[in-house]
Amino acid sequence: MYQIEEPKYFILLLLIPALWLAYFYMRFWQKRKQKEFADVRLFQKIVVEKSVYKPLLKLILLSLSILFLVLGLTNPKMGTKLETVKREGVDIVFAIDVSKSMDAEDIAPSRLEKSKRLASKIIDNLVSDRIGIIAYAGEAYPLLPITTDYAAGKIFLQNMNTNLVSSQGTAIDDAIDLAATYFDEEDTNKILVIISDGEDHSENALDAAEKAKRNNITIFTIGVGTRNGAVIPIKVNGNLYGYKKDKKGEKVVTRLNDDILRKIAQAGNGKYIDGADTKNVTEYFSDALKKMDKNEYEAKKFSDYKDQFQWFLLIGLIFLVLYILTLERETQWFKKLNLFNENGGD
Repeated sequence: MYQIEEPKYFILLLLIPALWLAYFYMRFWQKRKQKEFADVRLFQKIVVEKSVYKPLLKLILLSLSILFLVLGLTNPKMGTKLETVKREGVDIVFAIDVSKSMDAEDIAPSRLEKSKRLASKIIDNLVSDRIGIIAYAGEAYPLLPITTDYAAGKIFLQNMNTNLVSSQGTAIDDAIDLAATYFDEEDTNKILVIISDGEDHSENALDAAEKAKRNNITIFTIGVGTRNGAVIPIKVNGNLYGYKKDKKGEKVVTRLNDDILRKIAQAGNGKYIDGADTKNVTEYFSDALKKMDKNEYEAKKFSDYKDQFQWFLLIGLIFLVLYILTLERETQWFKKLNLFNENGGD
């Protein structure tokens, strides 16, 4: 298992494409000037010792040198030991509404984007808790099982969109039932965070919440949207093509149904939070989690990380020395190798 200690140095890799662009520009400029000076064949006879392909070889060596030197600067570390550690935390499953109404933009930049940010900010404040992610619309789908890998959780959040689930609706009951399968059967703290506009919900949501409560699952709901509502944009590749319309041809206006979200939270022994203010949401969950009893669980992780930068620096320096020692003029041994078919052979 590898870790990168200083990823900021990866930006230096931009030097490589910059060098290649400069090289091809110079070749183009040189050829144009050579044509102005003399015929190409005549010019090659005049400059007999200049290799045509050695500058390219030098560029390859320099690029490899920069690549390995930069990798050395990032200081890669390798875990040499896999051990089992005991941690204490709470299991939290995020169930995020991805129905089309979540594309509404009454909360900037959209309800779904706001939902993703809220979940991401809550995750940022976690320490040793485990997380899981569910996406739901007309049906509920598991995206990420219970894990301590917060980075993976954020990647799944970023990739969520309203095209994930083909069937439309807001099947909160399906999401609650699916979340129940994420948790262990032990009598431990289990948290389900539902982020939705609450619109077009199923009638069985309250029954599912009460069932979850009997299984020691606490349900918190976060409402995104406004009661005034907004139209639902239809976008393809980020371009607006119109707005969702009903059978009469009128634009559909979607509104936040915080009443049902409050009832679900109450039935699930939790609380409803208005998602308009991200700071208030994250602070509430941070305080709430501190007051909860933590579950003890086992997790495997790599330990005893050792620096590996020296190997990358060594290889980078070797390529740099080869770059310096390689001359642009033609040499007999290089000519015999004929690496680039420079002699015109088959």
